[in-house]
Amino acid sequence: MPAKRSPLLRRGLAVAAALPLLALAACGYGSQAKDDGPGQKVAAGAKKTDGLDSVKIGYFGNLTHATALVGVRKGFFQKSLGATLAKYQVFNAGPSEIEALNSGSIDIGWLGPSPAVNGYTKSGGKSLRIIGGSASGGVKLVVNPQKIKSLADVKGKKIATPQLGNTQDVAFLNWIAERGWKVDAQSGKGDVSVVRTDNKVTPDAYKSGSIDGAWVPEPTASKLVAEGAKVLLDESSLWPGKKFVITNIIVSQKFLKEHPAAVEAVLRASVETNKWINANPDAAEEAANQQLAADSGKALPANVLDPAWKSIRITDDPLAATLDTEARHAVKAGLLKDPKLDGIYDLTLLNKVLKAEGEPAVSDAGLGVK
Repeated sequence: MPAKRSPLLRRGLAVAAALPLLALAACGYGSQAKDDGPGQKVAAGAKKTDGLDSVKIGYFGNLTHATALVGVRKGFFQKSLGATLAKYQVFNAGPSEIEALNSGSIDIGWLGPSPAVNGYTKSGGKSLRIIGGSASGGVKLVVNPQKIKSLADVKGKKIATPQLGNTQDVAFLNWIAERGWKVDAQSGKGDVSVVRTDNKVTPDAYKSGSIDGAWVPEPTASKLVAEGAKVLLDESSLWPGKKFVITNIIVSQKFLKEHPAAVEAVLRASVETNKWINANPDAAEEAANQQLAADSGKALPANVLDPAWKSIRITDDPLAATLDTEARHAVKAGLLKDPKLDGIYDLTLLNKVLKAEGEPAVSDAGLGVK
């Protein structure tokens, strides 16, 4: 994977107070603890970090969480935490991860922008902080080439998004509005029929002809292409520098206050992982797929994995300005009351780690802790 696909960021949307906690792009609320594996070896003579027996880390089993997948597989987190055991929990949806963070079942997690904003807003700004970036890109408008040959042809067609108010749903609604077309955000009815469909069943819906296309994240987009669909638009083309946040790193405010050294250790591992991914793209792709197989019992086939991996960028930058933009898109669509996002970011420790690595500081776009 060349440098241009290296920095990875996903987009930060927000559907908070107006909607119940929303899943990112996944389905279900289940999770699975992962306390062992190839990356769990504690080095001889290692010492505990912050005196902790363990740090509990959550992530999703999908490619937009590549930093977590590779960091787990290659042992970067465990190495950085020393004799403090890195414990992992794999989630299927944002709400369950937020619940786990609020209950103390996890301390730190990889999470999409929509559930992060939702969790922060619903708690009155008391539950979490975004402390780093992880991924950008990996979202596409994929269509049936027999029915849709141009962007103009999308009008009047049935296009799937993962969920009402989720990151991709808001992005698609905003794109529709910018073309001058009208759609009722709640019902999805209008000049385009927006069909909210779980990513797990979207490929089957496409094969059956019940949808004409989908605005979806990877690897769902590449699964549709493997079924004969065509990429009509890569969402990254709509953003300055082709970058928008799709995955962040969050932490419980309580854990951040009580164990900053442990948080710094995880961030140090994240930065090291991202550097390794960008320097070793092919090996990183294999490691991510191996961890997906370990977490889900099934690896992605090459015809899905390769294009999906290439469309995602790894980055330490949380791309805070894009999260703010996405939140305003949700407000414009009528899916979100104007949220108070001041203080959602605390990039102090990340910038400390980046400085030590000789890397430039990243910005919180004015949404950081004062």
